Amino acid sequence: MFEILQKQILNPYVTLMKIHAPRVAAKAEPGQFIILRTDSEGERIPFTIADYDRENGCVTIIFQIVGATTEKLNRLNVGDSVHDFVGPLGRATETDGLKKVAVVGGGVGCAIAYPVVKKLSGLGVEVHSIVGFRNSELVILEDEFRAVSSEFVLMTDDGSAGEKGLVTDALRKLIEKGEKYDRVITIGPLIMMKFVCGLTKEYSIPTVASMNPIMIDGTGMCGGCRLTVGGETKFACVDGPEFDGHLIDFDEAMKRGAMYKSFERQTHEETCNLFKEAE
Repeated sequence: MFEILQKQILNPYVTLMKIHAPRVAAKAEPGQFIILRTDSEGERIPFTIADYDRENGCVTIIFQIVGATTEKLNRLNVGDSVHDFVGPLGRATETDGLKKVAVVGGGVGCAIAYPVVKKLSGLGVEVHSIVGFRNSELVILEDEFRAVSSEFVLMTDDGSAGEKGLVTDALRKLIEKGEKYDRVITIGPLIMMKFVCGLTKEYSIPTVASMNPIMIDGTGMCGGCRLTVGGETKFACVDGPEFDGHLIDFDEAMKRGAMYKSFERQTHEETCNLFKEAE
């Protein structure tokens, strides 16, 4: 069993948890993920590692409450435990040889972007962080990003925090100002990453996108996380989750990602109703 050491509500839809998992913390790197089960009969669900503390043996996950399992997980508190916590899985973010990088995050994807920025900053890389949210109520990790970014730009759709506009607006502005990036790393909603990659392709800037599709076993056997990259089938859990953003078939990925939306909403509602009845 893996004890919950800390729980923090970041906004009405997003929760941070620190889990005691020394063996995972000892090997974890930015870009990798874990798979957990809340109980012995729960579904397997992947979460990208948001941070890790090797000394204290804990791993941080940040999740959005969208389905039955994330609702169950959010009902747990400090002192409770999750049944399984397996990892680290996937390939770590490649950082060798980089001197100047733009990291573009959107929504809860910023939780995945943060450890990447933190790692790059620790290696002496100049990192420009661009993060976007729908409004000020949904902003997460602003102070954490500012602390490890050479330049930080906050964008909101309605202008209620930071600058009004899209992350692509901010990225284009920096590029046209003369910023020369070795690489752009983008993490967030598929539609956002598609347009970030389209923009960087215009300027021939190497770009990596972090793909987090539906995963089940995390070993490449089930095929649930398959993607088309450069015309070839890849599996996010073992070949990724990061891929060349200029080669990803985003339209296919978005179509596959939408297949379970109605089921997620239904199971979330059913789970909430069960908890209400129990109360």
